[in-house]
Amino acid sequence: MSTRVISERAIIFLIGAVQFVNILDFVMVMPLGPSFAAGLGIATSHIGTIGAVYTAAGCVAGVAGSYFLDRFDRRKALAVVMLGLVVSTAAGGFATGLTSLLVARATAGLFGGPATSLALAIIADLIPVERRGRAMGSVMGAFSVASVVGVPMALKLARWGDWRLPFLVVAGMGLLVVAGAIFFLPSMRGHLEREQTHVVSVRTLFTRTDVLTSYALTGVLNAAGFLIIPNIASYVQHNLGYPPDELELIYFVGGLVSFVTLRLAGKAVDSLGSFRVGSAGAVMFIGVLYLAFIHLPAGVPLVVIFSCFFLANGVRNVAYSTLNSRVPELAIRARFMSFQSAVQHLGAAAGAFLSSQLLTDLPSGQLGGMDRVVLLSMGLTLTLPGLFFWVERQVQARDRALVTPGPAGAALTLGAGGGGTPP
Repeated sequence: MSTRVISERAIIFLIGAVQFVNILDFVMVMPLGPSFAAGLGIATSHIGTIGAVYTAAGCVAGVAGSYFLDRFDRRKALAVVMLGLVVSTAAGGFATGLTSLLVARATAGLFGGPATSLALAIIADLIPVERRGRAMGSVMGAFSVASVVGVPMALKLARWGDWRLPFLVVAGMGLLVVAGAIFFLPSMRGHLEREQTHVVSVRTLFTRTDVLTSYALTGVLNAAGFLIIPNIASYVQHNLGYPPDELELIYFVGGLVSFVTLRLAGKAVDSLGSFRVGSAGAVMFIGVLYLAFIHLPAGVPLVVIFSCFFLANGVRNVAYSTLNSRVPELAIRARFMSFQSAVQHLGAAAGAFLSSQLLTDLPSGQLGGMDRVVLLSMGLTLTLPGLFFWVERQVQARDRALVTPGPAGAALTLGAGGGGTPP
């Protein structure tokens, strides 16, 4: 183990930078779609395919990474996958047509998925449990920063130069992150040096009760969210009749609210636990869905209602991310996070696909069937408190068992005995 010392604040900042570059690489592509479609002669109907190929590749990378990510020093592995993301992002800026752009974005997804898994594994490795909620909230704030600052920056760069410039600038930012990972993060080999490494098998990722329940929590939470999220813009503009300027304000203010919420929710998780905070977030989420899509209250600005949507969504996300970081032991953490990423992508894709099947385009241009989509999202969200409770209970039981002397020869390491929850 390296003797290099780095403060928790510096670790959080560096991992937050990893997440910022990784998320910005993903979220800027759709807003830039009309620009690169015109520049490359791509039909606008193919823009969605370019986004989908990234998500599909991220899912594949999540499954593949679950087999090997814990076999390497985390610092070196993060540097490698970020370098791969840098190269593939830059390749997007040099694309000459639809095929080359699809290949570049698929490659970016292959590296972007493991980058997120390793980033969260590093936070879980280096930040103690009692402060991990705040750390997760800060790192997840990168999504808000990417939405509020990164996307407008990318659009401005495209206007100043052309659509290629944002890809090249983000790639350059990624190089700085790679340098930071190499020169500032300590070597992280504890998961390789522990004796439990020899008893861990990939089979454990698919057999132990608390692991499987955490996958269910991830899948349901993301499906419930992505039933709604892809349709907000169309609903606000077509069903509620608000202009695009109002939509931009909603996302801007919502991003700012998310940034603050994620930090406060992290502190709440450290104090109160994931079950209580996650359940409160689920209740808020259901209430906001009712107000925004079923019974819009008169006189309440839309930006206020949707800011509450972003707030509730952020609270749920911090609670589940912090709780899931406690599920795997050190020796299998990155592989668990990688498969968790695959489940997250699948849940999001399932939610988006279901909404597209339930919604219809009315002759007036409005979305029909939004009430069905909202009710389904509410129904899925109602299951979240039970899943939060069950996962947290199992994690706490295992933690108590690990500090309580058991029978001679009892194996309390992940993977020992082929699965099951420790008593």
